[in-house]
Amino acid sequence: MSNRETFIPKNIDVNVPSVARMYDYYLGGKDNYPADRIASEQLLVRVPSTKVLAVNNRSFLKRVVHHLASEYGIRQFIDHGSGLPTQDNVHQVAQLVDPGSRVVYIDNDPIVLAHGKAILEENDRTAVIQADMRDTDGILGHPEVVRLIDFDEPVAALFVSVLHCIPDEDDPAGLVRRVADRLAPGSFLVVCQLVSEDKDTRDFVSDFMAKSTGDRWGRVRRPEDVHVFLEGLDVLEPGLVEVSTWRPDSDLTPKQATREWIEYGGVGRKG
Repeated sequence: MSNRETFIPKNIDVNVPSVARMYDYYLGGKDNYPADRIASEQLLVRVPSTKVLAVNNRSFLKRVVHHLASEYGIRQFIDHGSGLPTQDNVHQVAQLVDPGSRVVYIDNDPIVLAHGKAILEENDRTAVIQADMRDTDGILGHPEVVRLIDFDEPVAALFVSVLHCIPDEDDPAGLVRRVADRLAPGSFLVVCQLVSEDKDTRDFVSDFMAKSTGDRWGRVRRPEDVHVFLEGLDVLEPGLVEVSTWRPDSDLTPKQATREWIEYGGVGRKG
């Protein structure tokens, strides 16, 4: 067991799998626990593309941030449901384009807060806050967000592989709209979530994740369900797609090999 694994913040039940820590496991990270690994392996039995899907989703995040920073001049990013720090985080990608880029990470997992603060301790243009991403007013009014983000200038708000954690009754599309309404013209909303055309897969994974995580889950949706998230925005080419096909760096960029479920999404610009 690594030194990082032995550090457990107070009020954390490591016997209940966490979406952030399962994602960390699929990406080859070390900030996960036996319950996370067991749930992750059980999920792979039914949806074996999940690990590749997680890797491709992370690559999508990096491409999006680089495009928005280099091609559109975005220097402010708010990453909702950011997960545990890994390689090539949003601030690292954005600050390679412009060292003055500012990034706020948001997650409700206390372990994300603990590890994030340790990693970002010497980077005063980046912050991590523990919050429920549905609390738009609380997040946008948080002192660290106020310190780093100028809402009179364009912002990129990221919802990458997190909206499937929001139940329908909590209106994930409304969450994206609330954030969009608070951003300046020229801002971007980045969304993607797990989808499947197969009802049995949607039902199985949604039920499995709800039971595994203590009901901290929404549902796997259909591709057409995701389009409502970017209604009213100008959607960048190539539109909403399986994320490994969103502006790939080259023909060698890994593609999603199987389709039992996929990450599906895109980028919208506020006019």
